Amino acid sequence: MLPVGTVYSSLIPDAMARAEALREKAPAGGAGAILPDGMRPAPAAAPQNGFGEMLDGLVQTVAAKQAEAGELTKRVLLGESDQLHQSVIAMQEASVAFTLMVEVRNKLVESYQELMRMQV
Repeated sequence: MLPVGTVYSSLIPDAMARAEALREKAPAGGAGAILPDGMRPAPAAAPQNGFGEMLDGLVQTVAAKQAEAGELTKRVLLGESDQLHQSVIAMQEASVAFTLMVEVRNKLVESYQELMRMQV
C-alpha cells in the first residue's frame, strides 16, 4: 500500500527545486539593480516550464490515475484479477487527485475574482 503522501508528490512537481534553479539564474541585485560598471542586467528569460504547463501536467496526471483505476476495476469486474483491494486503492487515489485538482481550480478562480475586484 502506498503512503498518502505519494498521491500529492506525484501530482505536484518539486516546486522548491524549480524555485531554487530560477533563483540561481536571476541576477544578484534584482531586476532593477545597476551593475558596478553602470550597466543594467539583461531581463531574465521566461522559464521553460510555465504555469500553464504545470496545470496541464496536473490534468494529465489526474486523467492517467482515473484511466488506471478504470482499467483495474474493469479487470476485477471481468474476473481477470482478484486484486479488489488494489482496484479500490486506485479509485481512491484517483478521487483524491481529482479533488485536489478541483480545489486548485477553485483557488485560482477565487484569486482571479479577487484581482478583478481590486480598484486601480
